[in-house]
Amino acid sequence: MPSTRATTEERSAVRTLLRLWPYVRPVRARLFTAAGVAILASCVGLVIPLVLKWMVDGPVAERDRAGVWIGALLLLLLGLAEAGLFGLRRWLVARPLSHVEAEMRAGLYRHLQRLPVAFHDRWASGQLLSRATTDLMLVRMFLAFPLTFLLVNGVTILVGVVIMLLQDWTLGLVVLGPAVPVVVMCVLFEKRYALVARRAQDQVGDLTTVVEESVLGIRIIKGFGRHRSQARAFRDLSGTLRGTELHKARLLAVIWAVIVTLPEVAVGAALVVGAVQVADGALSAGTLVAFLSTALALRWPVESIGFLLAMSQEAATATERYFEVMDERPEEGSAGSGAADPGDRGLRFDAVRFRYPDAAEDSPPVLDGVDLHIRPGESMALVGATGSGKTTLTALVPRLHEATSGRITLDGEDIMAMPRQELRSRVAVAFEEPTLFSASVGENVLMGADDTAAGAELDRALSVAQADFAHSLPEGTGTQVGEQGLSLSGGQRQRLALARAVVGRPRFLVLDDPLSALDVHTEAAVEAALREVLAETTALIVAHRPSTVLLADRVALLSDGRITAVGTHHELLRTNAEYAHLMSGADRETRPMPEADQQARPMSGADQEAHR
Repeated sequence: MPSTRATTEERSAVRTLLRLWPYVRPVRARLFTAAGVAILASCVGLVIPLVLKWMVDGPVAERDRAGVWIGALLLLLLGLAEAGLFGLRRWLVARPLSHVEAEMRAGLYRHLQRLPVAFHDRWASGQLLSRATTDLMLVRMFLAFPLTFLLVNGVTILVGVVIMLLQDWTLGLVVLGPAVPVVVMCVLFEKRYALVARRAQDQVGDLTTVVEESVLGIRIIKGFGRHRSQARAFRDLSGTLRGTELHKARLLAVIWAVIVTLPEVAVGAALVVGAVQVADGALSAGTLVAFLSTALALRWPVESIGFLLAMSQEAATATERYFEVMDERPEEGSAGSGAADPGDRGLRFDAVRFRYPDAAEDSPPVLDGVDLHIRPGESMALVGATGSGKTTLTALVPRLHEATSGRITLDGEDIMAMPRQELRSRVAVAFEEPTLFSASVGENVLMGADDTAAGAELDRALSVAQADFAHSLPEGTGTQVGEQGLSLSGGQRQRLALARAVVGRPRFLVLDDPLSALDVHTEAAVEAALREVLAETTALIVAHRPSTVLLADRVALLSDGRITAVGTHHELLRTNAEYAHLMSGADRETRPMPEADQQARPMSGADQEAHR
């Protein structure tokens, strides 16, 4: 994952949380109503001490039983009203905030689909997963509770303080004494907690990545007996996260202790001062009861400040992490003129250069001035040493990566001038490492066709790829293949990926060593069927074996980021030492052997192909 650990000191939690407004705007009416209802409920709670004052100074002092019963009934009604209003608030926010969370999650998913492959190469999948789950849950919880109650509790404290000052300003000043140290502690707590909260959420993402990789790679872990080392790695990460969470708990404990202790001391001091005033006749007993009841009613709004601030900081960090992904630039749309050259048909690369976006400026490009023309209806095999850039070159055609410079055209039209959807409807791809989804065999294959594709197209594609085994599965082509298709063999997955590439009858076909996992007999059967498909399309095929090369009309040799030779398989075997080395495995630097030795040397597979 890239360095996404933001400098929390420099960011404003309020400014970060304000970025949620576009998502909240559609449901603002219900949220504002809920906040108003919560404020009303808190104010109802503050009326209770006033009723107690009336009861103590009135019916209780006068021994009026009827008045006491009326007061008790009034207190009951006020309690029921407060509870009902808080229940109404919960009902008002539940549905809209679930909608907000769902919309944000859907927006993140859509955005991830539009981000370039280079982004996904840099980011760990666990970090993205934690942003789509844990972080959005924290955001929803903030909108449902802290956002409302920071406002509600603020209004409650303000109204309560005014009521206490009106009842007796001296006692009010005693209770307000701890306000300054509490505010200072809250400011310090907020800064420190923000840093730890960010660290914890990043560590959750790292832990999610480890779990995901362990599940997907369970066969490797078991096959090499690495379960203990993986368990240790997980335990270490889990222990690190535990330490961070304990740090958060310690910070919260400190602020909680300060917020709880100081106001309680102040209320105790007010009780002593008030009792002295009542004994001196300077204050009525009812006023003291009402004052203390009001002060006690403010305990929850004051004590909740600590964890409300903590939840707000976690939500701000979650929002920051969410927008780190949303702020990434998606794949750009059309940039060219769109004018096609009717005389320039087929697939053409003109002076194409490519360097990975995060590569150093002084590093050599992966591709450097690639010039290649594949004529309409022609199949071109692309051959080169490992790491020469073959896969990168094929990825440029459907714009999985963007060429750094140069031009790629399909039938004379610059691919940069095409909408991606149109480009990818013309170009079908099959990769060496096939990826299948948790869906049925048929659904996986038909991903390569439009929505109108019928069962006949599916059967044809399976036949071309020699993937008729799909019909023998327990539920035929409706069989669920499971996550990553790991319930199938490597060769079966590769054949289904090939079927997906050819099912839509694409005009251009890009195959990255699509037969590497097949046995010799299956490979021969696939090649025979594939020749009919290649006769109707323009194809670029990455190849490592002579049998695959022979599928193509011509061969291009990629070396040091450039096309250094183009010709037929037989021509290049005779004229290009590097190509002969790649096809036969011979040392390219070895000098020609004496004629007698050459006659005695067994012919390589490539030589046998050349002499057929």
